[in-house]
Amino acid sequence: MGWRVHYYSYQNRNDLRLGAGFQGTAMDSQLLNDARGLQARTVAMRREIHRHPELGLDLPRTRETVLDALSGLDLEVSCSEATSGVVATLRGSRPGPTVLLRGDMDALPMPEDTDLPFASEESGRMHACGHDAHTAMLASAAHLLSTRADALAGNVRFMFQPGEEGYGGAKIMLEEGVLEAHGAVESVFGLHVEPRFPAGVICCRPGAVLASVDTVCARIVGRGGHGSMPHDAADPVPAACEIVQAIQSFVTRRFSVFGPVVATVGRIQAGTTSNVIPESAELDITLRSLSEETRERLSAGICQLVEQIAAAHGLRGEADLRRGYPPTINHAAGVALVAATARELLGDPGYLEMSEPLMAAEDFSYLLQRYNGAFAFLGVAPPGTEGGAAPCHSNRMQIDEDAMAVGVAMHSAIALSALRGDS
Repeated sequence: MGWRVHYYSYQNRNDLRLGAGFQGTAMDSQLLNDARGLQARTVAMRREIHRHPELGLDLPRTRETVLDALSGLDLEVSCSEATSGVVATLRGSRPGPTVLLRGDMDALPMPEDTDLPFASEESGRMHACGHDAHTAMLASAAHLLSTRADALAGNVRFMFQPGEEGYGGAKIMLEEGVLEAHGAVESVFGLHVEPRFPAGVICCRPGAVLASVDTVCARIVGRGGHGSMPHDAADPVPAACEIVQAIQSFVTRRFSVFGPVVATVGRIQAGTTSNVIPESAELDITLRSLSEETRERLSAGICQLVEQIAAAHGLRGEADLRRGYPPTINHAAGVALVAATARELLGDPGYLEMSEPLMAAEDFSYLLQRYNGAFAFLGVAPPGTEGGAAPCHSNRMQIDEDAMAVGVAMHSAIALSALRGDS
């Protein structure tokens, strides 16, 4: 039986929190070999998506590539109407919970400078965060698990998600209801490539693994005038510079070094020429933290600095807070499953527990707010880079494609471990 397509429109859903304990299981010794047997398929799909990157929530070509890849499998496929997302469900041979595996699909609005034979053919667009690999690995995992449906006491749901890069695609699909169109979800797992980690190694940690991200767009409004007569104007530039310095002191003096926050002024702009005092100055400030409590204190404090320092100079400070993604908080049970599964699949050296979180952000955080689970990393450092590989979001970012077989096997092993049905 082939895939069956259903479309679901956007509608709000009540919040649902499900939790379950996880235990490991003896790993199928053939799993990694079978994933390597799918490597030609995985690489070909990844390269096709890499050549034709799409942005945001509308990814028609990528969606068709996914649907083609799933064609012929016995899956129940739902297509989001609010996005280009695809959700496919594999039914196990016995009843049980549903485990969701997620891969994001969208690219970044940036040029590619890799000289790869399959480099982006779309001007100003690049898969610089590995979402092409995520999509291909998840599709191959669907193939691999389809041959092992008899071993599943429950269901596996494959979530192909657009709009991770700033559009909140995970949240949209969650609220749309498409993730539970064929039954409730018990737990969720995500796997993200990381070119700075050793190829083929799984890395994870309990608790905060990624930060929240918010932006304060600040405007300091004064009174313009001639550069030779600053006393007749109300210059916003010194106040803007003072705000930049005050932010650094605020971070180091109001927050513990053991609860890190990051505040970066990424853009400061004022004026048009050297002999004119501008009427206003603008600052864009990105804020990152690892808990909701520090997130709230950080954003409130930065907005207060903007307004009150401007007022101290006789100016008007405007602070527009734009909320981004919340922190990504892994559940202990989910991380325990990831760690045990990786060690059984790859041996003890195949799993590394991260000593600290990364300060990047992910919309997988919305899924972990509702469901038990974990977000992990797959090392994909290209050969010979020895930790010096171009990072994600670099115009020169590359991966070791051989490591994708580990990703396919890991997705599959997580589902098999969680749905063994003997606990």
